[in-house]
Amino acid sequence: MAKLLRNPETLEKAKAEIEQTIGKGKPIEETDIPQLPYLQAIVKESMRLHPPAPLLLPRTVETDVEVYGYNVPQGAQVLVNAWAIGRDPSVWENPSSFMPERFLDLDVDVRGRDFELIPFGAGWRICSGLSLAIRVVPLMLGSLINSFDWKLEGGIKPEELDMDDEFGLTLQKAQPLRVVPFPV
Repeated sequence: MAKLLRNPETLEKAKAEIEQTIGKGKPIEETDIPQLPYLQAIVKESMRLHPPAPLLLPRTVETDVEVYGYNVPQGAQVLVNAWAIGRDPSVWENPSSFMPERFLDLDVDVRGRDFELIPFGAGWRICSGLSLAIRVVPLMLGSLINSFDWKLEGGIKPEELDMDDEFGLTLQKAQPLRVVPFPV
């Protein structure tokens, strides 16, 4: 939601897509989500820039291996940095920019099959909440967009919104998002 309030033109595009597909102010159902590609792109782009867990669960190396010229010994603990992968300039054009449109023509999935976007991890240690998140996040975000108009608290302009992250086991905004909802 913070990314949308920081980028009002993106919020307006999402609102227009939802209004044209579902109807203004109408409840969104899970079956509606596949008909909302821009909303899905917003969720993917948000997950790319702000993965729920920036460092995935540690893995233990089973045999000595060389990776890009580095020797990784058997038994070493390796952490996968999902945050850095989502911002890798060799993978993403303008990696620090919030551009949901990049996912409209890109067949990249968050379910761990496409390693350029792994906000929930991959393989047998993938996040157990993945199936819930991919169903609930677009539904909740779409409902918030379609049910309310939003203003930043205290007259803050979108470009002044603090988007810094606070790193820990999970990733969250360093400063809470303070907004005022207005029913549509």
